[in-house]
Amino acid sequence: MFPRETPAQRADDRVAVDVDEALGAFASTLEDWVAPRQGWELTLREGTEFGRQNNVEARLLFVAGEQTSSLAFRLDQLDAADDTGQELVLRFEERDGIAKLARLGANGLDVELFHILTFT
Repeated sequence: MFPRETPAQRADDRVAVDVDEALGAFASTLEDWVAPRQGWELTLREGTEFGRQNNVEARLLFVAGEQTSSLAFRLDQLDAADDTGQELVLRFEERDGIAKLARLGANGLDVELFHILTFT
């Protein structure tokens, strides 16, 4: 019996992961937002729980000159991914009107770990 290969050992292999429709929509939103923006890059890969449905990790990377920022998360952690045209707003772990928020824009990203949502 041999140990399983790690994601790094399988880096050259394309891996298909079954995802729910909502997570597929999030992945498409991320890809569509990043595509026309030169400083941004998106990587989607299988997470460490091999063979599990919805096991997708996302890494968003922003590079400008000597400055680099990254945001890594599992797609199933996302509650919403909204493209406003100017920025991509990612909402995580919303509970009782409070969420974690990441705003991605032309000049980098901004993260709020305690964002109060308001609905009018």
